[in-house]
Amino acid sequence: MDKLTVGILAHVDAGKTTLSEALLYQGGALRKLGRVDHADAFLDTDALERERGITIFSKQAVLPLEDVELTLLDTPGHVDFSAEAERTLCILDCAILVVSGPDGPQGHTLTLWRLLERHGVPTFLFLNKMDQPGTDRMALLQKLRAVLNPAVLDWGSYGTASFWEEAALGDEEALEEYMERESLTDETLRRLIGERRIFPCLFGSALRVEGAEELLGALSRFAPRPQRGAEFAARVYKISRDPQGVRLTHVKITGGSLRVRSVLSAGEATEKVDQIRVYSGTKFTALEEAPAGTVCALTGLSSTSPGQPLGTEEPWAPPALEPALAYQLILPQGADPHTVLPKLRLLAEEDPRLHLEWNEALGEIHLRLMGQVQAEVLKRLIADRFGLEVDFGPGNIVYAETIAGPVEGVGHYEPLRHYAEVHVLLEPLPPGSGLEFGTSCSEDVLEGHWQRLILTHLMEKAHRGVLTGGAITDMRLTLTAGRAHEKHTEGGDFRQATYRAVRQGLRKAKSILLEPWYSLRLELPQASLGRALADIQRMGGETEPPVTVGEEVVLTGGGPVSQLRDYAGEVAAYTKGRGRLTLLPGPYRPCPEQEALVAQRAYDPDGDAENPTGSIFCAHGAGYYVPWDQVEEHMHLSLTEDMGRNREEEPGPTPAPSRRPAVSGSLEEDKELKAIFEKTYGAVKPRSFQPPPKPRRTSLEEGACRVLPSPAGPEYLLVDGYNMIFAWEELKTLAQQDLSAARKTLADILSNYQGYRKNRVILVFDAYKVPQGTGSVTRYHNIHLVYTKEAETADSYIEKASYQLAKEKNSRVRVATSDGPIQFIILGHGALRLSAQDLRAEVEQVQGEIAAILKRNNLSLPRGPVREAFERAAEKGKRE
Repeated sequence: MDKLTVGILAHVDAGKTTLSEALLYQGGALRKLGRVDHADAFLDTDALERERGITIFSKQAVLPLEDVELTLLDTPGHVDFSAEAERTLCILDCAILVVSGPDGPQGHTLTLWRLLERHGVPTFLFLNKMDQPGTDRMALLQKLRAVLNPAVLDWGSYGTASFWEEAALGDEEALEEYMERESLTDETLRRLIGERRIFPCLFGSALRVEGAEELLGALSRFAPRPQRGAEFAARVYKISRDPQGVRLTHVKITGGSLRVRSVLSAGEATEKVDQIRVYSGTKFTALEEAPAGTVCALTGLSSTSPGQPLGTEEPWAPPALEPALAYQLILPQGADPHTVLPKLRLLAEEDPRLHLEWNEALGEIHLRLMGQVQAEVLKRLIADRFGLEVDFGPGNIVYAETIAGPVEGVGHYEPLRHYAEVHVLLEPLPPGSGLEFGTSCSEDVLEGHWQRLILTHLMEKAHRGVLTGGAITDMRLTLTAGRAHEKHTEGGDFRQATYRAVRQGLRKAKSILLEPWYSLRLELPQASLGRALADIQRMGGETEPPVTVGEEVVLTGGGPVSQLRDYAGEVAAYTKGRGRLTLLPGPYRPCPEQEALVAQRAYDPDGDAENPTGSIFCAHGAGYYVPWDQVEEHMHLSLTEDMGRNREEEPGPTPAPSRRPAVSGSLEEDKELKAIFEKTYGAVKPRSFQPPPKPRRTSLEEGACRVLPSPAGPEYLLVDGYNMIFAWEELKTLAQQDLSAARKTLADILSNYQGYRKNRVILVFDAYKVPQGTGSVTRYHNIHLVYTKEAETADSYIEKASYQLAKEKNSRVRVATSDGPIQFIILGHGALRLSAQDLRAEVEQVQGEIAAILKRNNLSLPRGPVREAFERAAEKGKRE
């Protein structure tokens, strides 16, 4: 039996959920009709939906018919939840667009129509509430043809000469068939519907179950049957959780089949499917195998996200609707943001367009919303699921950035025992294009698996611009070159190099600030037309010529969000409640007030520690930081344009390059790297013994110098955990056997150190490779133990923490690390640097003093690594 996925979409209150109920009842899936206003509709399963009487979350129901099995997807109709509706469009075989007969097509109806057109979804129309007085079938049909598409076809006239003629007019093959037969076959009609050449329109009343049988018959007979591939393919369209908190990945199988316990690759993770559930309302049926065409929920997958392709499925188009307003999430008094963030990330998994962000500099949580109704629902969700009463600050405009011309960015990441270099070409695209990604790099230059990893890093992050820190858009990012090291390159190295290449390119380019626009539709009395046109012109917007519909005038156009966001109240006032304004997110456009806004935001791109513009290079066994405008003087690969110029200057045949790793670590290539270094810094000369220079001063002569007192405030010690473990021989040996034991031993040693020195120790461990790691800050005995979040290294955490702690009045900050760039940066923050061996010497001194105290008081430590460290320190003290 064929399987069809049918989405039901509509403007709010058009009767969409009621139609779903009628179809399920007419098809025999329900024994009793439910109603939205009675809070017992089959697909309104959430308590919030029943309270408000609107659909908030998309739901599915299975409806078997004689020759086809329909999966109905009921989607939200309110404009604030249009993102949820848009996510379902990419898995639909066809759609039913419900239009209210008394109201006709409204603003959100047109938005849904454009989305269906954008995704190429075959569409049936259903004119609902036709039992209400004043509805005119022919007038509605003419309005639909004028507003939506002239090919809207009255399916009630099927079989008449006018029906065949209208159906055949838009297609040459169909017209020839009509001229020969004076009719069209079902296959031809199915093809025309599938190609969106015609749009069947049916009429009825869902509340009275009128027209439901005819609609089911039209779907069963004329809905196009898609071709399914033999290889497994699937598309993720939704993430949710069941009442027990189990994570559900909602997918449609678009090719082959999927069995329980199958292993799927989701991004960089490989996971096993534990269960396959086919939902119908709140209940589900567990399957051992799901064939192509099945819409199901999978358990056991933790790394999936909406829009993600699985198997041989192709990636889908980026979303067309994005929130234009950003809000601060205000937590209740006493709530710890670091504790709340992991919980909120669960909601961000389910709705990625929340764009949940933690602003480190301000200590605030920000997210984006479509409107007030979504804000109210989100507050209730957070209260119900996490027990937190939150609020939202005023909405701020979400600006974006693009570039005026093409530019190549370079990112290099080479701390000790790490290596990666990436070159990315940034090119502007037409407005509304979003971001595109690709590669023009030969696999003879950089192997394919590294290129795929770089593309993943380009796509995984919302890269920030350099004017206001807004996300970049309308650009193509192309990998042009890269280099790896056979021994020292890891995946995280390319992440750092890729991010830095994009930021360096943006700093080189001429950036353009973009502001969001609303697409508007304004229905109002003719007497108010002049006021409306003057207002839109004053706000910097634009309109199409007005269209007269009966006694009203319809204006369509657009304008800046900053001007139109509060305009609905003005419309209601000057039209005395008769005007209807519909605003929907539109494309971004250049902002005329760029200079003033950039100055107002005062964003420092070079001071953004989470989005560095410079690169890290290595010399003499230590890494060092190079600002963005000097990176090209140190880079190891030539720019693409330079390579092209070199080829022009050196004519002649070019030998075919041999396939090899970018850097193999051989003696020849070490010489190559040495040559690059000497070209930049000069010849490397062997160091001979030199006596230490004579000190300029050997005593503190009175009046010759002034000794500053030490700060009276707290002393902080930030420790790079893994740096210490692999620099201290005993801990390094222990780590080779049990890394967890080495971490615990170091924490125990530093706990005793802090207890004796009376300072404040913050021990930081690198967890940037942990997928979806949210980071953690905990107390271990008397010290603070930090695990960084995903994509955040211990270096970057220490860099930010030292900057924040140094601002505390009378505080003293020391950083224990052997990493050159961090030592350089923390000096600029006013902190003191401490090498791994310096800290070891201090710890051994403290251990020796503590051991002496214990001996005097006839006390001892339990056997273990800590006691052994104390005993070694005591023995060393005796020898000295």
